[in-house]
Order: sequence, then C-alpha cells, then structure tokens
Amino acid sequence: MAESTIWWLLAGTAIGIELVTGTLYLLMLAIGLAAAALSAHLGASTVVQLVVAAFVGAGTVMGWRSYRKTQPLDAPAGANRDVNLDVGETVQVDAWNPDGTASVKYRGAQWAVSNVSGGSLATGPHQVVEVVGSRLMVRKL
Repeated sequence: MAESTIWWLLAGTAIGIELVTGTLYLLMLAIGLAAAALSAHLGASTVVQLVVAAFVGAGTVMGWRSYRKTQPLDAPAGANRDVNLDVGETVQVDAWNPDGTASVKYRGAQWAVSNVSGGSLATGPHQVVEVVGSRLMVRKL
C-alpha cells in the first residue's frame, strides 16, 4: 500500500471521528494528514511527510484557537435570542407578589415572573431578559 493511501485513510478516519464527536479540532488535524498525503504524492520522504502533518495540523489548530479567542462569547442559552425566542418579548405585569414574583399570561399560559433589576417592583410592561426553567426573568421597560 502506498504511503499516500495510508495518509488518506488516516485523514478519513479523523474526519469520521470528528463527525461523531462534533469537535472541530479533529478536522484541523485531518487537514494536516491530508497535507501529508499530498506531500507523499509529490514524492517527499517519510520524515518530510511526518513534519508536514505535524506542522500543518498544529498550525491549523493554533490558527482556529486564536480565531475563536477573538470572537465574543455567546450568551447562555436562556438569555440568547438565537436559542430562546422568548428573550426580548414584552409581558404585562399587573401585580407583584410580596416575595418579588408575579404571574403573567404569556403565549396562552400562566408564567412565573421574577424581576432581574432588583429595584422597585413596578407594574406595567416588562421585557423578558432570560428564561430560567419555566420562569421569565424580566426588567421594566
């Protein structure tokens, strides 16, 4: 079996494992393995192929890691509008309970509501800031 075939099989295995686990780092390492396969096609020695696999794989991993560090962190799922469409919606609070909670009708059901600002509990329209379980965390508009 040719050396390039072994590199391609290793790259395919890494991609298969990446698809199962969902980690992007294995895909970066698979790029390094594919680069080693290409160097084998070009007639490079085994040592050069190993060096190419190591440098390209490590370089892509470090490049992806540095790229991810420059990106802003995602909000938690309960406060992320992309995950939970209730975030940002408006509810009408008619009365607050003595414990700082309220019950509002929202989307055809009764929901428990808590105030996130910690200030005075005013009635009126409030914006949903986060969803924690079945409780809406709101702030006064």
